[in-house]
Amino acid sequence: MRIQHKPSDVMEVDWAGKTLTICDSITSESSPAYLFVAVLPCSGYAYVEACTDMKLENWLLCHVHAYDYFGGGVTRLLIPDNLKPEVTKNTRNETVLNRNYQELAEHYNTAVVPARVEHPKDKSHAEGTVRLTSTWILAALRNEHFFFFAEAQQAVKEKLEEMNQKPPSQSPKTGCRCSVYPEEERDFMKPLPAMPYERSMWLPNLSVSTDYISTLYRLYGMIHSGSSRWGFRHCLRTP
Repeated sequence: MRIQHKPSDVMEVDWAGKTLTICDSITSESSPAYLFVAVLPCSGYAYVEACTDMKLENWLLCHVHAYDYFGGGVTRLLIPDNLKPEVTKNTRNETVLNRNYQELAEHYNTAVVPARVEHPKDKSHAEGTVRLTSTWILAALRNEHFFFFAEAQQAVKEKLEEMNQKPPSQSPKTGCRCSVYPEEERDFMKPLPAMPYERSMWLPNLSVSTDYISTLYRLYGMIHSGSSRWGFRHCLRTP
């Protein structure tokens, strides 16, 4: 039985399992280029971006780029894989997200629902798009030689447009993805926030000694008791 998806209900995200190879023209050292994949199950419209790594910063930035690529629209739900550090804990009773990932979801007013462990059907469209990505992008570029990351990134963008020009696979919808999306889904997407997303920088828990607090307290008293400002600045410079 074919599952019917509601417009603007879900965006599924994942990293492709295979990578492109970047060969440095000077050192001849090779490095991988990873592919981020986002798909809207209703229309099959996809976004793919090449990244230098799969760290949290690129993961978050790709989400921002995906929302922009989809015409500035946001879905109700966001379904990622159980990737660490993005999803810290995902059990039957509790889901704990990375703090930055939670902030991104709150900024875009979307709910993160991670796919269950060992339940790939939870992200069937994302998994299928990963396979399409391997066919349309990775396989098509397997004989290409990239000496700069920007070259690989541009090649991925071009192949992405070719892929979105194709009809959704195993779907009764007529037309290509880039035509089905504006006709059936884009108008139902939630608008982007007025302010752009900015990632917060969280520091680990730090402890401050009582001696340091006592020193600051004494300096505070010196200021209000009329002590010289030079002495206050001098004390602050003292290790």
